[in-house]
Amino acid sequence: MLSLQEKSRATSVAFQETLWLSLDALRAHKLRSFLTLLGVILAVFTLVIVMSIVEGMTRYVAEKIANLGANVFIVNQMGIITSYEEWVKAQKRPPISLEDYHYLQEHLKLARQVAAADDARTDLRFGNETIEDVLLLGVTSNFAELRGIEVGSGRYISEVDDTHRAPVCFVGMDIVKRFFPSTDPIGKPLRVGQFVYEIVGVAKEKGSVLGQSQDNFVHISLGAYLKSWSGPRTSIFVLIQSIGADWMESSQDEARAVMRARRKVAYNDGDNFGLVAPTAITGLFDSLMGNIFSIAVGLTSVFMVVGGIVIMNIMLASVTERTREIGIRKSLGARRRHIVMQFLVESSIMAAVGGLLGIVAAVATGTAVTAATAFPIVTPLRAFVIALTLSTSVGLFFGIYPAVRASRLDPIEALRAEV
Repeated sequence: MLSLQEKSRATSVAFQETLWLSLDALRAHKLRSFLTLLGVILAVFTLVIVMSIVEGMTRYVAEKIANLGANVFIVNQMGIITSYEEWVKAQKRPPISLEDYHYLQEHLKLARQVAAADDARTDLRFGNETIEDVLLLGVTSNFAELRGIEVGSGRYISEVDDTHRAPVCFVGMDIVKRFFPSTDPIGKPLRVGQFVYEIVGVAKEKGSVLGQSQDNFVHISLGAYLKSWSGPRTSIFVLIQSIGADWMESSQDEARAVMRARRKVAYNDGDNFGLVAPTAITGLFDSLMGNIFSIAVGLTSVFMVVGGIVIMNIMLASVTERTREIGIRKSLGARRRHIVMQFLVESSIMAAVGGLLGIVAAVATGTAVTAATAFPIVTPLRAFVIALTLSTSVGLFFGIYPAVRASRLDPIEALRAEV
């Protein structure tokens, strides 16, 4: 009677022998093995590259797009629009006015700061040079602090500028590089649309988001903007900074309640204004990425099934080719479970190798795309685990039938088989 330790040692030796036999079989037919694994490689490549894109985009959106500032959310006219019907309804809402901004300033108890701004697109001119389609923002003096805009030189728009509607402006680095590549821009006149403003400050360079420059802007005071650029339906937006991260939801609820009270909205009516928070932006993006991931899972499933069927067919052909080998092993004392293990290990290793090749191809592609473009691709660790687990499982599942068929071969009939 064998002890438990002896049984474990015997099982370990049998598994090692089976593993080496499987690897020898795969090495003997390299091209066939590779072609067999194309379905698995494509499946794993698709899964890993999509998971990498989703992960990279999720982080990018959280850091660059949904980051409105430290504990900052926005009250505006439109909110987040996801359909044409919502856009039509939002167009009918009353605009956010300067009086709404002052009312929020006075009545919000959970806000550290409240700022306001409005924007437009315009052209800039200096001398004979022109820059088209520049973002113009009319801002309050605390806008830069809430949005995390740093001053590189000079100063930002002040309260005095806003009160007196002073013709001064604060510009991004794109403007400086184009108009003042070798001179100090501070104090220089800049024609913004039909008006001239004196440059009083330059922002530190921020770079780009998805290829869109974040340094192609001009800020003027909100007072000057409303004097020269506003129309009858101008709607500003209000930035509200909560007193802390833990108070974000409560602060949003307070702002909603204050706005509804000011506009006398009935309790059973919807808001006639929009509220944009980082969680709403990331939630919308997550929903979009979820749909893309679902499509990728469907494609992966098709590739995996095709790859699994090919593996099963190749393993059945391998059983036929190695009938004599199976007969010899059985005649030397190999049991059915040893034969089953041999073919299951072989099919699972084959599929796992396909998974590894798919992972390598996906990582290489992601690295190349990230190096060549600004598109963010980050491969999470869970993508490797899921891909390898899935590919190995496919190999095991589709290897069951060939393995069982091989184990049921009669050793005498198998030895009579032609080589």
